[in-house]
Amino acid sequence: MPLSLFSLDPALGARVAGSLGISLSRHEERDFEDGEHKLRPLESVRGHDAYVLGSLNGDGARSVNDHLVRMLFFVGGLKDAAAARVTAVIPYLCYSRKDRRTKSRDPLSTRYVAQVFEAVGLNRVVTLDVHNPAAYQNAFRIQAEHLEARKLFADHFAHGLGDELVAVVSPDVGGVKRAEAFREALELRLCRPVGRGFMEKYRSAGVVSGERLVGEVADRVVILVDDLISSGGTLRRAATACREAGARAVHAAATHGLFSEGADDNLADVSLDQVVITDSVSGARERLQAAGDKLRVVDVAPFLAEAIRRMHEDGSLAALMEP
Repeated sequence: MPLSLFSLDPALGARVAGSLGISLSRHEERDFEDGEHKLRPLESVRGHDAYVLGSLNGDGARSVNDHLVRMLFFVGGLKDAAAARVTAVIPYLCYSRKDRRTKSRDPLSTRYVAQVFEAVGLNRVVTLDVHNPAAYQNAFRIQAEHLEARKLFADHFAHGLGDELVAVVSPDVGGVKRAEAFREALELRLCRPVGRGFMEKYRSAGVVSGERLVGEVADRVVILVDDLISSGGTLRRAATACREAGARAVHAAATHGLFSEGADDNLADVSLDQVVITDSVSGARERLQAAGDKLRVVDVAPFLAEAIRRMHEDGSLAALMEP
């Protein structure tokens, strides 16, 4: 079955295509005066294994909802154009943080996003470090693959830690499993024990509380691990607590650098030495000004390219993510 790769993020798409050794498939995007738009492939996809790449985060040009609707309509158009199979490769999946009811009559936005993708005929969805993997996989009735960037971060940090004592800390209890998976991968790279810890965190009506740090961080290099950075307030709290507990240095690692309002001030805080993200969303470096010298960006394109190659050839994604 021929492979077609379309990208709604030209920069990331070009790097992924380059890693695959192919050219991006051509498509047209048109915006109309009233805010409507049209996307269509400019080459035949009949009988093809088609992939559409693009993160669904808001940026300076388009909102989250703009990106979501464009992806939905393009998937529907590819199915109508007789593609045999369509896979959406969505490094950052919007609305994945609203996956359960925390208050009465709360929406289950993750499930609604899944339902609209299924309605336009999507065959398979792939995402990277979604907020709650179990909720994501349960929301979709089609094949839902979940990739994890822990190996990329473990490789990045292993080269610069030397003989330092290290601890991996989750900035909240909900991220303990994610942090533990990264800790195990880093421990394999370093060939020595790596400590663990977590911060307590409570959120109600947008107000975050909780100051308790559990774990031994004194005289260690601490790596805070999270799925995304929005305002950076959670990381700042955790970094401050680790410093007060005697940490020698504090680094942050998060897959998605959304960097909303307040991120500059929070991430520029002296308690944080370095912020490491992937390029899963475009324009992250441009959105971070004051703290930009702390920012390190890990290229995720070769990893996504290998995932696409394995899916196209019916290979193993589990093997791709083994430590």
